[in-house]
Amino acid sequence: MSIVFICGNHPRHAFIARCLAKTGKLSFLIIEEREQFTPQPPANLDEHLTALFKFHFSERERIESQFFGTAKWPEVATLKIQASELSSQAVIDIVSKHATALLISYGCHKLSSQLLNAAPKHKWNCHGGLSPWYKGAITHFWPSYLLEPQMTGMTVHQLSEQLDAGNIIHQCLAPLVRGDTLHMLAARAVMALGDDLPHLAELAIAQESIAFAPQSSSGMLWRSSQWQPHHLPMIYDVYKDGIVDAYLDGKLLHKAPDIFRQF
Repeated sequence: MSIVFICGNHPRHAFIARCLAKTGKLSFLIIEEREQFTPQPPANLDEHLTALFKFHFSERERIESQFFGTAKWPEVATLKIQASELSSQAVIDIVSKHATALLISYGCHKLSSQLLNAAPKHKWNCHGGLSPWYKGAITHFWPSYLLEPQMTGMTVHQLSEQLDAGNIIHQCLAPLVRGDTLHMLAARAVMALGDDLPHLAELAIAQESIAFAPQSSSGMLWRSSQWQPHHLPMIYDVYKDGIVDAYLDGKLLHKAPDIFRQF
């Protein structure tokens, strides 16, 4: 019984691949080339927003390196692809042959129905946000922007035709550590997933079915087009990237997230 992991090529994705490899069941990696990790700022920004934009993404890269190191991949069979190749026959054949226990995706583009149908057993996606409240894109940014950093986490859900809409298999929260910045909080969410995912994979390998929780509300689907550099002053000018501390100090409304866990 083996696992296929389809993911992006950023350090966080390599970290989760290494965690899955601890099961001894990871048989194939399919790595999608993602967008540039440190993008260039839009040309029409004023000087201050340009500086915030550059700082925000350089900090993301620095924190990713601090928490996850370089993108070091486990020594298993690997296929590197572009997004346009995600539903190719080569990928479908790999999934059909090697995902005998579990197909997991994280940080890649949407998988086609043909690809999903090729996986005979469990099919999961690792989503960087707490569904259904934070579905879609950039979902480790929005909780802090909306002043609820305690809602920063990860959701493992069944893969479905609709984006981030499958039944929830497991959720984990980023621990709130005094002094943490927005990017540190996001990294801790991924690390929490790294702790839990090997155990979840072992459950999938051992069982024909696994408990789940339906996504009972439509929640909120965040699109990448909704984010703009003009959101950055809230994080860096108003709260000085100290929203975690503001929450821990009781300066923000406390609302405990209601999450679903296997253990």
